[in-house]
Amino acid sequence: MTMKTRDKILLSSLELFNDKGERNITTNHIAAHLAISPGNLYYHFRNKSDIIYEIFQEYEKLVDYYLDIPEDRPITLEDMTFYLESVFDGLWSYRFFHRDLEYLLDSDPRLRQDYREFTNRCLAAINRIFAKLADAGIIQPQPEDLRSAMSLNVWLVITNWMAFLKTAHAAEEPASLSLTELKQGIYQVLTLEVPYLTPEYRERVLALREKYRPTLPEAQGISGVEA
Repeated sequence: MTMKTRDKILLSSLELFNDKGERNITTNHIAAHLAISPGNLYYHFRNKSDIIYEIFQEYEKLVDYYLDIPEDRPITLEDMTFYLESVFDGLWSYRFFHRDLEYLLDSDPRLRQDYREFTNRCLAAINRIFAKLADAGIIQPQPEDLRSAMSLNVWLVITNWMAFLKTAHAAEEPASLSLTELKQGIYQVLTLEVPYLTPEYRERVLALREKYRPTLPEAQGISGVEA
């Protein structure tokens, strides 16, 4: 099945934004990359902001799908690992967005509004995951205000981990960052759970966390609470 031109524009734009940085790519670059005329591109999208907005909508749908919490069964450590791996995979696939988040949100009121609603949905999902982890006996039950604060801390780690890596690699090109390094952010997220783990699950979660221990010299100094 032949991919439609509109879909090719979105896919190529995402690739170029990720590799070169959104601010370094124009619609002319995208058209040239696809070997189409600028007029053909403008037939599908009025400007670069429309392309970015539609790419974000695809990212939004992906994360919403990943964070669809099952209500008909207890949550497991395997579920938690899936959520974390999937969210960081999404960060990697759409990494340009988090590298320039503040600039992109300032540039498009539609994006700013959608991102605010997206954030609220993600916070609610993380809160629900913590509640179900407590129901499953993996972490101790927490009052709502603490659970909300923990959820916000997790969200802050996830959404700012790219910025940390960017500054940790200040002397290198952003493109030098790898998916493995990005997923070391999972170590930081799991570290937030350490004080609340139940004795039954403590060793298993600590062993899981160890798989993501940061290897960057810059990251070692802030690798979280040691167990």
